[in-house]
Amino acid sequence: MNNKTLFADIFLPLPLPGYFTYRVPAELNEKMQSGARVVVSFGPRKIYSGLVRKIHHTPPGSFQAKYILSVLDEFPIVSEKQFEFWEWIADYYLATPGEVMNVALPPAMKLASETRITLSPDFDGELHNLGEKEFLIAEALEVQKTLSVSEVSKITGLQKVFPLIGSLIDKRIVLLKEELENPYRQKVEKFVRLRPAYEDEQNLKKAFDEAEKRAPKQLEVLIAFIKLSNRYQSAVREVSVKEIRNSVKNADAAIGALDKKEVLEVYKNTVSRFQHQEKMADEIVFNEHQHKALEDIHNIWKEKDCVLLHGVTSSGKTEIYIQLIKEALEKGQQVLYLLPEIALTTQIIRRIQFHFGEIAGVYHSRFNEMERTEVWNNLVLGGVDSINKKITYQLVVGPRSALFLPFKNLGLIIVDEEHETSYKQHDPGPRYHARDAAVWLANHHNARILLGSATPSVESYYNARAGKYGLVELNKRYGGVQLPEILVADVKKETREKKMKSHLSSLLYNHIMEALDEQKQVILFKNRRGFAPHMECEQCNYIPTCTQCDVSLVYHKKINKLKCHYCGYSVKPHNQCPSCGYTGISLKGYGTEKMEDELPLIFPDATIKRMDLDTTRAKNAYQNIISDFEDKRIDILIGTQMVSKGLDFENVAVVGILSADSMLSFPDFRAHERAYQMMAQVSGRAGRKSDRGKVIIQAMDPWHAIIRQVIDNNYEEMYKNQVLERRNFQYPPFNRLVLLTLMHHDPGKVNDAAGYLAGRLRSLLPKENVLGPEFPIVARIKAQYMKNIMVKLDRKSGFMQQKDKLKSIIEEYRLDRNWKAVKLKVNVDPA
Repeated sequence: MNNKTLFADIFLPLPLPGYFTYRVPAELNEKMQSGARVVVSFGPRKIYSGLVRKIHHTPPGSFQAKYILSVLDEFPIVSEKQFEFWEWIADYYLATPGEVMNVALPPAMKLASETRITLSPDFDGELHNLGEKEFLIAEALEVQKTLSVSEVSKITGLQKVFPLIGSLIDKRIVLLKEELENPYRQKVEKFVRLRPAYEDEQNLKKAFDEAEKRAPKQLEVLIAFIKLSNRYQSAVREVSVKEIRNSVKNADAAIGALDKKEVLEVYKNTVSRFQHQEKMADEIVFNEHQHKALEDIHNIWKEKDCVLLHGVTSSGKTEIYIQLIKEALEKGQQVLYLLPEIALTTQIIRRIQFHFGEIAGVYHSRFNEMERTEVWNNLVLGGVDSINKKITYQLVVGPRSALFLPFKNLGLIIVDEEHETSYKQHDPGPRYHARDAAVWLANHHNARILLGSATPSVESYYNARAGKYGLVELNKRYGGVQLPEILVADVKKETREKKMKSHLSSLLYNHIMEALDEQKQVILFKNRRGFAPHMECEQCNYIPTCTQCDVSLVYHKKINKLKCHYCGYSVKPHNQCPSCGYTGISLKGYGTEKMEDELPLIFPDATIKRMDLDTTRAKNAYQNIISDFEDKRIDILIGTQMVSKGLDFENVAVVGILSADSMLSFPDFRAHERAYQMMAQVSGRAGRKSDRGKVIIQAMDPWHAIIRQVIDNNYEEMYKNQVLERRNFQYPPFNRLVLLTLMHHDPGKVNDAAGYLAGRLRSLLPKENVLGPEFPIVARIKAQYMKNIMVKLDRKSGFMQQKDKLKSIIEEYRLDRNWKAVKLKVNVDPA
């Protein structure tokens, strides 16, 4: 093999079509393997770590291949099945392989920064054989440890410095930083233990006596160590220096002294970056409805791989998931449990770890890059070492990004709350839908998949009704608890009769007072964050807007700023109108922050907290709020849609939906489906354990059909109405949609490009299936004007041919130099 010239097709994390072919240096032939990372140069001054997709003997015909610089991995970190999954996503969602790689790999595995060089350990310090520019670089590296390519360019005065760096590499004077180190390191912590001599009780007693007489701080450390190590109990454990520091103030000097006296020994050990708990759960007791659901799922799985579990809120779907996970793990299979939001992982992971202990891992984007890489390596290597034992994840809980983890024996995927829009990736590409991708992934692994929801998406329910998926219904709440009583408050009437207290109707106010008197909790749902949606001049009606986006600025009282929720632009609120100079400027509308501000005036004895994007930016913020609410330290929780997603609180008596109309009047063909789902899910947080809960929906139109369907818990009627409407207008699930968005800072160029692209689409596809181009509701974001073209692809007649034509038009557009500056975003199956 060493005598043959090898070439490799490399996956690079760049939004460019296809793979890139590189030549393999002879000395690396034996190290090359598909799925391992290699370091390659790309362009004049960039270094990337790419993935080897294929090794072959065919040189590229139109160019001379560059050499691979080094191999980073001794074993593949990506399997063939993963590559095939990535390629399916790239093909189906009209993305590039590099875009998929970019979202799939943890950041620490993508060494895609600007090239940095450092002195080689082989360099002997001899500078007299170097050229002038080479001498300048070597001299600079003796002062600085590393230099970036841009810094080398400044030092040498050259624009193209890669040949110069290559020469220095050949002379073994410098190394590329990527060759020198891989950023991921397993976490190491300091621990303490008794020296062998002091394992003897007599010697240990002498050490205690001496410390008691002369060194009280050392005595504290010894006591803390004995207590933490469980020395006189059956389960003796190792004790970290960090734990002793937490128990004894200023313990470092005392630990050092005891180490010097050879009473204690300080040593290092590898540890996991995650806290793991022991398995503690008892067997789950199922009711007859859950037993029937489990039996039905098993029977359907004999014929179909995918089952939709339609169970009302609090019907015990999670217990069914846990039982199915147990069965998969007993077969030696791995399990992926998908959740729509990071917020949900907080509560669910506690329940999962309670049942499965340390074999259950968590993966999401709030983890830092080292934590994410540890989870990845755990699955690739079959476990990671932590305090003298191996922790091996057989089950991973996470949001959509967990789909890309390197499972080797995946047997079951559970997609909880499968209707949630959070499963859809928006930016950057690929704009995949995790639920649909999970169905493909399960099929590819020959695994089973369960989709669960109290309010399934119309598409999933249609597939189940059509026989593509199996369907299992669970219509009774666990423990015989009744579904909540749902009441509607007519806000228009209450406003006219002056019965409103702030933004609460008298009906909602009275029920909140009752709940608080009974020591119960309340959830208030308002799907708008901030204090007020906008400010307005009372004289000329001027509204402050974003300088970069076509939206009004939202007022946030806590930071006293008007803020754009699209680009982050902020400005201090005006004391007088910038347009007419009038000082009467008022706040219009309300958001969660305003409710948090006003409710203490109405309920002065209640503890009130808010859960929205603004209050949950910190890593553990979700967990803290949810824990406080579970522990009844919060009486009223105000939140956006975060509070609707599958959370389980046993003491909630009242749920208030403050403004149902805003959800119903949104200009989207899915608006009524989403409004039903949102209201039904929020309602499901009430009365989950014992007493029947109450839900109060505040609306201007209390007789709206969707509100009536929510009151009657009539999902079937909502589904039938939506399916009829979508069949008439050729929307999903009867057609597939592809949304093409063109973006540029010049609206004229956007118009021209959109007109050209729409014309090309109409020339090759049925004219009635190409809608637009049209400006979206928000036509400018981050100084980029946008125009949308919606393409409908018929699922039945010639779908693949139409999709191929669409792909060819998109490729043709991207290669046309006239439109090079106008960015095109492709969104298949927009949510």
